[in-house]
Amino acid sequence: MQKKYLIWSLPVLFLLAIGIYNIPAVNSRLAWRVDDAFARVKYFFNPPSDAVFRPSGAANLTIETAIVTARAEYMLTLTPKATMTPTPGATLTPTITPTPLPATVSLKGFKYEDQLGYYNYCGPTNFSMALSYWGWNGNKSVVGKFVMPGNSYVNNTPQNLDKNVMPYEFQDFIAAKVPGITSVLRYGGDVNLIKRLIAGGFPVVAEKGYYEPDTATGKIGWMGHYQFITGYNDADSTLLVQDTYKDGPNFKIPYSKFIEGWRNFNYVFVVVYPAKREAEVMSLLGAYADESWATKHALELATAESNSLSGIDRFFAWFNIGTNHVALREYVDAATAYDYAFNLYANLGGDDTTRPYRMMWYQTGPYYAYYYSARYQDVISLANTTLNDTISSPTLEESLLWRGRAYYMTGQTQLAVDDYRAALKVHVNWAPAVQALQDLGLQP
Repeated sequence: MQKKYLIWSLPVLFLLAIGIYNIPAVNSRLAWRVDDAFARVKYFFNPPSDAVFRPSGAANLTIETAIVTARAEYMLTLTPKATMTPTPGATLTPTITPTPLPATVSLKGFKYEDQLGYYNYCGPTNFSMALSYWGWNGNKSVVGKFVMPGNSYVNNTPQNLDKNVMPYEFQDFIAAKVPGITSVLRYGGDVNLIKRLIAGGFPVVAEKGYYEPDTATGKIGWMGHYQFITGYNDADSTLLVQDTYKDGPNFKIPYSKFIEGWRNFNYVFVVVYPAKREAEVMSLLGAYADESWATKHALELATAESNSLSGIDRFFAWFNIGTNHVALREYVDAATAYDYAFNLYANLGGDDTTRPYRMMWYQTGPYYAYYYSARYQDVISLANTTLNDTISSPTLEESLLWRGRAYYMTGQTQLAVDDYRAALKVHVNWAPAVQALQDLGLQP
């Protein structure tokens, strides 16, 4: 009798548990724990570092053949065409006259914030600090609600839908919500430029790679991380950063260590400043004031590093080559570079210390390259790998959007609509997904 009672009671208890879990107050407190447990189980059986995207442009090639083929094709289209070294010329030479900088600078006047208690909030927190330096009275929550509404609080519990915010989204927030303040974004930065800006009174936000123990896999894993740079010291060759995650305020990081992580994101940086002081910023930027020059300079740097570096750093260098070609709207060249990068990735060591499986969480250049090269199936395949194999649930709105666009171009309209709507669940009222639906005559 006891066994029968137990057998009949189990389904009732199961349904009761589901009912309780779906009570909003309970769900908001337990959902993230359930998601975390699900991620651990999924990653145990399907390690995300095992996921490999193989572009059709390099299908069925050994890595040696892929390298030779990609380099040959790339050198036919790349400018400069004859070599992989920078072409000399006045247009690609910085015109700024070197001036002595102070040996050390530490800027004050900003409000330090950490991201603790919020998921994936390094971006909103760093840009909040950058704005506070210029007298803005908001905080990370104000920025976060605009750029990643899927991660706002529900019943005092943080949600965890949106994994990342692109730098341009913070620029959009500043343009829309912070009158009198503007920003500039460039690729290909270096430590000397950061020092020059800081010495001129303008702190810098940079995006870089970061390694730490991965709670989902139990291994050391790579991820992206924003950092707010407010000082430097030539005596010990360190930058002063206001780290929002683990290292805290006034953390010193060696120039060489910073560069190592910064390479992962094409040496991108953003300067936030009052619009009335734009002339000062442009003067300090020197040749970087010209966005085209900065991108071509970044391309030259990535090209040089693709020849001189090895292992994961070589992968990042080739990925950066693709990113710079995308920025220059040279999509076929970009696609070829990304083909090479993904082939290098596939042959890195099969663990997440050497395979940065979160790469497509933070950068979308390959989607642009393959889509505008009419390689729609590669867009779909890359998005499938990213959404199905590198993350516990498909909550990357950029990957959903680009897969939807590729679905539409291949005649799979309903799948496209489904992806656009899924993107809007992650990022409510996200303009690109809204526009994509409206272009089909549909309401979001």
